Amino acid sequence: MHHVIQDAIQAHRLPENFQAVVNQYYLPLAENIIAQSQQSPKPLVVGVTGAQGTGKSTLADFLAILLKEMAGLKVAVLSLDDLYLTRAERLALADSIHPLLKTRGVPGTHDVTLGQQVLDTLAKAHDSQHTPLPRFDKSIDDRAPQSDWPTIQGRPDVVILEGWCLGAGPQEDDAVSDAINSLEAEEDHQGHWRRYVNEQLKGPYRDFFDKVQFQVFMRAPSMEAVQRWRQEQEHKLKARVGAGAGIMSDEQIVRFIQHYERLTRHLLATHPKRTRVRFELADDHSIKAVDYD
Repeated sequence: MHHVIQDAIQAHRLPENFQAVVNQYYLPLAENIIAQSQQSPKPLVVGVTGAQGTGKSTLADFLAILLKEMAGLKVAVLSLDDLYLTRAERLALADSIHPLLKTRGVPGTHDVTLGQQVLDTLAKAHDSQHTPLPRFDKSIDDRAPQSDWPTIQGRPDVVILEGWCLGAGPQEDDAVSDAINSLEAEEDHQGHWRRYVNEQLKGPYRDFFDKVQFQVFMRAPSMEAVQRWRQEQEHKLKARVGAGAGIMSDEQIVRFIQHYERLTRHLLATHPKRTRVRFELADDHSIKAVDYD
């Protein structure tokens, strides 16, 4: 198993000492999930939630490897990002409801019905059945053609579902009334966008999030840290590829992050539903503590 982990560390371009993180935090979590899967009907749906830069996709990928190597489990990995509405569907929402819905990310910009269908199909799949797993192509800001979707054969033992707002509950109606940043104040001054997002969390998203049986939360130290991490990420990208149309300035990143600020702060204060494990992160992205409920 050591060689498989080392290969994954290299594939993710992580430092060699990341093996210590795997040993200290990921292995015990995998053991916990394995034990839980043996007591639950297949598949066990494991949620991984965290803001941008918290390492949720890295954790999901390593968990899939560990569950297979340690217990021979069949694992499907699905990201909330892969369930975005098509660009045409989001443009229609922007036209009929609010222009900010053109930007993917917040509740209301995903096809949760598709997500429900995938989970339901996986739960009933027979041994020879191949289930397509949706994929979204961020380079074209649109859903990838179904011919490009990977498939999984049979019924998985575990489904790992990761996403930045997975498990978020709605805010109280009066909490949505006042703008919390300049984006909301200037581009949603009547509150239509944020109320629409909150209503989505009360209905369609609640039903989808309730599919998660075992929730992991990668908890950032603060909203300010999330913004700084995103700016650092963009600086590294600019240093590697140079300035271009796809590179955001610090000011553009601030506006971009403000789309997610309300719900990110709400999750930091409340935690996702059914949280069983919390990884507390330090300002440098490292895990400083873990809490099991």
